[in-house]
Amino acid sequence: MAERRVFAGPAVRKVRREAGLTQAAMADALDISPSYLNLIEHSQRPLSATVIVRLAERFGFDAAKLGADEVPGGLAGLRRRLADPRFADLGIGAQEVEEWLQTAPATAAAFARLFDRAGDAATTPAMAEAPEVDAVRRAIEKWRNHFADLDARAEELADELRLAGGDLYGTIAERLRSRHQLGIRILPSDVMPDRLRWLDWHARQLMLNELLRPASRTFQAAATLAQIEAKAEIDALVAGAEFAETAAARLFERHLIHYFAAALMMPYSRFLRACDATGYDLLLLQRRFGAGFEQVAHRLTTLQRVGARGQPFFMLRIDRAGQGSKRYAGASQSPLVDGDARCPLWGVHEAFARPGEVVADLVELEDGSRWFTQSRSVAAPGATGSGTPARFAVCVGVDAKIAAPLIAARGIDLMRSPATPIGLGCRRCTRTGCVQRSMPPLGRPLRFREGERGVSAFDFVGD
Repeated sequence: MAERRVFAGPAVRKVRREAGLTQAAMADALDISPSYLNLIEHSQRPLSATVIVRLAERFGFDAAKLGADEVPGGLAGLRRRLADPRFADLGIGAQEVEEWLQTAPATAAAFARLFDRAGDAATTPAMAEAPEVDAVRRAIEKWRNHFADLDARAEELADELRLAGGDLYGTIAERLRSRHQLGIRILPSDVMPDRLRWLDWHARQLMLNELLRPASRTFQAAATLAQIEAKAEIDALVAGAEFAETAAARLFERHLIHYFAAALMMPYSRFLRACDATGYDLLLLQRRFGAGFEQVAHRLTTLQRVGARGQPFFMLRIDRAGQGSKRYAGASQSPLVDGDARCPLWGVHEAFARPGEVVADLVELEDGSRWFTQSRSVAAPGATGSGTPARFAVCVGVDAKIAAPLIAARGIDLMRSPATPIGLGCRRCTRTGCVQRSMPPLGRPLRFREGERGVSAFDFVGD
């Protein structure tokens, strides 16, 4: 089979502009002629393997992003949106969609964003994501939730702490004491009823809630170290994001602090080796690195280092009502993290009924794509036994086509075994005859047949 040619003009042009180079200067750096580079940038010539390698080596660019886009769900996601009945009269073909994504990925991403927000508005305005949260999520996905500078700094610090011996929490506590004159105090929950961590610079103390479990206690101590020792790297990333709102900048800063803390607990190279050696055994990884399930799940979405990649996982965290409070697509481009509606047939909801278990599920979307997901319920950090306990379901997933190395997928024919047919929420799902359907799909007229009642509450005009 002939190798697929890669046209990635906008991506190459973006690399050049970010580097502040003219076409002539970049062509010289790539050892090609300016006229050839001009043709590449206008998608009139495909990228050769040699040029791709030189871009990666000389500009630190992730070669896997060449020709990629920022449309959630990638090419399949864009095709799914354009398959909406509202565009049926336009006769948009698959080749036309692919050309749009190749030649103008930014406008395709803008269309996808507007389409998704229009869908949310058609359901209910209350379901739309808060603007500052949406801005931060877009900034995270722009980096595919991999911040190379933070990972490198955290790995360097982790090696230093490892040489100091002892458990990680103890070595972090000692570093805070000896280098920053900060002591750690564990305070009763009634003294800190609404706080997990409190850094009091005046008293030179880091105060932690006694309800924190060991993994969370280490994480909060690591987060404090991140605030101090990774401040320059974090401030640079926040400034580069150029948020319009202060609240968004602070949310992004918090994400980066927590990113560094997780990277300190699970240093990149050691964690990736453990993932490969254990078949991404989530519970074993928890024990090996002294981390929580949610911390491991989030770390899996960050393994995008050039030359040392892990599986492209996505992560989702929902509450009992199905509302997503964390969703990272990473490099997966999975549509399962799009929007805030979830299919009730998806096994992520079952995790609440099976505490302590990892619920594996092979699901199939309407476009035929399959995803292998693993979900587990987790308690909120510092949760008490009084009142209604705060619980979430955390889910990680990967494209079924590449899920075979996962120990949880062993023995499953991922492409031929029966899979749970799910949609992306009732308003975006056009499957007929679904007994769980709560609302009709967008853009589909309802159909009524006198004297009949189907298994679904809504019958509508199909394809």
